[in-house]
Amino acid sequence: MVHLKSDKGDGSGSDSAAAGFSRARDARELTVDVIRSVAGVAGLQRDFAQLQASTGNTLPFACYEWQLTWCRHFLDQDLGILDQPMFYVIRDGGTCVGMIPLIRTTRRLGGLNVSSVGLLGADPAITEIRTSLVQPGYEESVAMAVDARLKGARDWDWIQWIATGGAFGAALGRARELRWQPLAASYLLDLPPTWEEFRAGLKRNIRESLRHCYNSLKRDGHRFEFRIVTEKAAVPAALDRFFELHVQRAAMRGAVAHPNRFASPVVRNFVYDVCAQFAERGKLRVFQLEIAGQVVASRIGFVVGESLYLYYSGFDPHWSRYSVMTTTVAETIKYAIAQGITTINLSPGNDVSKTRWGPREVSHQTAYEHSGRLRSRLVRHAYIKASSGQGLQGWLLQRLMPGRRTWN
Repeated sequence: MVHLKSDKGDGSGSDSAAAGFSRARDARELTVDVIRSVAGVAGLQRDFAQLQASTGNTLPFACYEWQLTWCRHFLDQDLGILDQPMFYVIRDGGTCVGMIPLIRTTRRLGGLNVSSVGLLGADPAITEIRTSLVQPGYEESVAMAVDARLKGARDWDWIQWIATGGAFGAALGRARELRWQPLAASYLLDLPPTWEEFRAGLKRNIRESLRHCYNSLKRDGHRFEFRIVTEKAAVPAALDRFFELHVQRAAMRGAVAHPNRFASPVVRNFVYDVCAQFAERGKLRVFQLEIAGQVVASRIGFVVGESLYLYYSGFDPHWSRYSVMTTTVAETIKYAIAQGITTINLSPGNDVSKTRWGPREVSHQTAYEHSGRLRSRLVRHAYIKASSGQGLQGWLLQRLMPGRRTWN
């Protein structure tokens, strides 16, 4: 059974409720703090550190550095849109056992305020995986505590949940009666102790492709140098070149389309800042393939725990016939194995550049729910109509919404 106490209105940017969960032979008293300011998020470093240790998290997007920097750069305070942190921080005594990083967005729709809630990361594909952190063994009790707290709140109209499968997603689904729908899966490489063992397990076509990568460069008299930028002072220049190569790859014709994810200066400034934060803590890797004194391919990586997350990439199309990006990934895998890294996350999306390496699939899922009030059902319907802009009704409703995100 879950019990709630009244919120504490101390003006500090958070409010609290207490929740208890009991099972046969197991009882836990949990507190639920709701953090509602960027300053409050900045004060969660110790809680993030506890969860990093207890959950074995391997995603950069769930780290303190990413989430605080995201709030500082992306929270919108325009006339028509107001974003606010709504982080649910669940503790068992003095130990943080759950972090649900929600963001509440309020828009004006005519004479109404419309409030939607979602996990941090509603950006133009910059936060590739949105997730919560829950200590193993606490999934059911954290889900029930969050459920009880939300049932007593009237400050939201609908929520988009996202979960990376697992016990917490299942527990949240039961507690909130969610109908999960699949999202694009991500792909994880489990690394053996040696490159030779890894290569031997690859399919024949990728082994042939690797031979071509290395032999074609050698045949034409080219030598490459593989570099890893880790020092904070060297990161800005490495990112400058990365952005140049990413733009060149996006403009490349006759290949699989890859949009320029960093066209916006707001997004680029965020990447500079968040990479500096990760570099300061020894978690950033900017991989570079250099030929003839020039970096021709680059990819950003984040080391979290014993895992390497491979983020976006870019390369010079003039070197595409040598498959320089494949060579970069191969050299990155060699580096990871040599460093004792156990897994590489190739990011979401099942394109051949990921699946060719023989990874395992990690499922992600999403679900929408409204608060149950008739008003909430109506405003969600109106918001969807306004967002689509379709038909006379959609056109009229769209003009009642003064604020639209541009990310510029």
